[in-house]
Amino acid sequence: MSEQREAKTYRVRGLSCANCAAKFENNVKALPGVQDAKVNFGASKITVWGAATIEELEKAGAFENLKVLEEKEKAVKREPFWKQKENMKVCISAILLAISWLFGKQYGEGHLFASTGYALSIIIGGYSLFMKGFRNFVRLNFDMNTLMTVAVLGAAAIGEWGEGAAVVILFAISEALERYSMDKARQSIESLMEIAPKEAWVRRGNEEMMVPVDEIQIGDIMIVKPGQKLAMDGIVIKGTSALNQAAITGESVPVTKTVGDEVFAGTLNEEGLLEVKVTKRAEDTTLAKIIHLVEEAQAGRAPSQAFVDRFAKYYTPAIIIFALLLSVFPPLWLGADWSEWIYRGLALLIVGCPCALVISTPVAIVTAIGNAAKNGVLIKGGIYLEEAGNLEVVAFDKTGTLTKGVPSVTDVVTYGGDEREGLAIAAAIEKNSQHPLAKAIVRKAEEDGLPFHDEPVEGFQSITGKGVKAEVKKEIYYVGSPGLFEELLPNGIPAEIKEQIEALQTQGKTVMALGTEKGILAVIAAADEIRDSSKEAIRKLHRAGIKKTVMLTGDNRRTAEAAGKEAGVSDIKADLLPEDKLNFIKALREKYRSVAMVGDGVNDAPALAASTVGVAMGGAGTDTALETADIVLMADDLRKLPYTIRLSRKALAIIKQNIAFALGVKALALLLIAPGWLTLWLAVFADMGATLIVTLNSMRLVKVEDEP
Repeated sequence: MSEQREAKTYRVRGLSCANCAAKFENNVKALPGVQDAKVNFGASKITVWGAATIEELEKAGAFENLKVLEEKEKAVKREPFWKQKENMKVCISAILLAISWLFGKQYGEGHLFASTGYALSIIIGGYSLFMKGFRNFVRLNFDMNTLMTVAVLGAAAIGEWGEGAAVVILFAISEALERYSMDKARQSIESLMEIAPKEAWVRRGNEEMMVPVDEIQIGDIMIVKPGQKLAMDGIVIKGTSALNQAAITGESVPVTKTVGDEVFAGTLNEEGLLEVKVTKRAEDTTLAKIIHLVEEAQAGRAPSQAFVDRFAKYYTPAIIIFALLLSVFPPLWLGADWSEWIYRGLALLIVGCPCALVISTPVAIVTAIGNAAKNGVLIKGGIYLEEAGNLEVVAFDKTGTLTKGVPSVTDVVTYGGDEREGLAIAAAIEKNSQHPLAKAIVRKAEEDGLPFHDEPVEGFQSITGKGVKAEVKKEIYYVGSPGLFEELLPNGIPAEIKEQIEALQTQGKTVMALGTEKGILAVIAAADEIRDSSKEAIRKLHRAGIKKTVMLTGDNRRTAEAAGKEAGVSDIKADLLPEDKLNFIKALREKYRSVAMVGDGVNDAPALAASTVGVAMGGAGTDTALETADIVLMADDLRKLPYTIRLSRKALAIIKQNIAFALGVKALALLLIAPGWLTLWLAVFADMGATLIVTLNSMRLVKVEDEP
């Protein structure tokens, strides 16, 4: 086996046609030294496994005059649409056509000047088309360019010079508009790439200097003045300021950042001077990961696109065979006129080209995913975009998703001991845990000035879903849920303590107990506030037709019901271990068509994976969330979920409209063949016009905005 080389990705300019993308991919695969290649049509990129120079790649794309750039190379700004060389040729060709038509009307179609004008119009407007068409004809590659070349030359051969010129101009105009609309569809990602500065002020030693981002190292100190954008991810080491993070999280309201806070490349420093210690290289920043994930997502095929591709696979050969039979059968068996039926066969070939059908889905997906990214939502592929629109049930983790995720201790009730001592023992044990409730106990002990950090703790052990145990001062203590002590104590929890626990739980508080195998020493209650955005998001989800919203939590029933009622969810499941959440999601999927699980991307990973669509909260700066979920809400804001569902449903509707329209136009044009009403120029108009309309229809997704 040949040695597998490292993959390299390039950006491609001029890739406006899905069929051209497939052809370019095959041409690159055929290059010597290339083992494999994959074109990402949505992102306009190609990944090459093996050795190939940019010159070789451009030669492989010469049939469409493709330009290949290094992935990191800044794109060259395109000339204004009307100044582009190809478009200027079309204008000249159209003027010649109009003048020739006027001469034909005045002196007859056969007039030398009219015929010459038509011929010049065909040559000037169709030169590029003919070059591509002849090359493809020699290779027996019957694509749109080949068919158009044959049709135009055929029209000229039978004396239809004016119609041949009209076909050339219509085709050229349609291609120019298709290039323009595809460029517009990709602008959402290109705008993301331009967000972060390409250089930054960095202090090294006592010297401040402007350094390109590729040369900035981890640990460098970046100086960010008011009004400047951050070039790199990092931690604030000096200063306080408000940062506009809309580019990363979609939040329009600036967020205050101070010493110790994480900041992201592409965010705008609005007020104070900040010194930021760089924590990631340019290619590893959150913004770079967002761009990479979105581009990868745009390459993914949605179920509707898979259907279209399968349909086109059989549809195209069927059209070619039908066109051949239409050209040959009537003259051979019915004695009909050869030129008339060959003309009809050529018109059928042109109108039968599946351009509009093939492009109907990918353009909508590219546009929708790009729009979502600009609004702080990462959708990792067309399949998840479609599934989000079909959601019937949304399940939420409670802590950190519906709630703020920062519980605080509200009550400490002791039984026969000192409150401060009990809290200090609990904090000494819980300082080894990462659970939000454990952190709440530690924070409370720190606020009260308790000396728990120096307390020796041995044999720390987590009891999954129930609590922890450890040895402190030669005695084994347990900190955990009341259920843990129901199992631990020989006679269960005493009635008076149980009554106290229930009273606290009824208030919506989470209760933990500290004790030994002999009894409970203290009860500690903590509360976690429901986010205002959670209430609004759930209200919008119900209004959008979501059949059921479910809160899944390991908390007890009383605490869960108080929180769930405040949030407005329709169903509450409490006292759940991680495997219980997983089983509940599986049960929902058996009953409903599409189920989403919303969590933080770290905990509840099995439930996220088991759902139809896994949604992670607060992906900014969280690698795990970016990697594990199907959809990532970059800010801790659930209101982005109703927006995502609305965008998805709009995308699904547009995809269906595009497919129906593309097939409808083809069917109508085919019906015009029987009476001989389908002319060549009308066939071009039907095919390229349909392609343009489905592209413009898809671009309406750019205007879907997050509701205030």
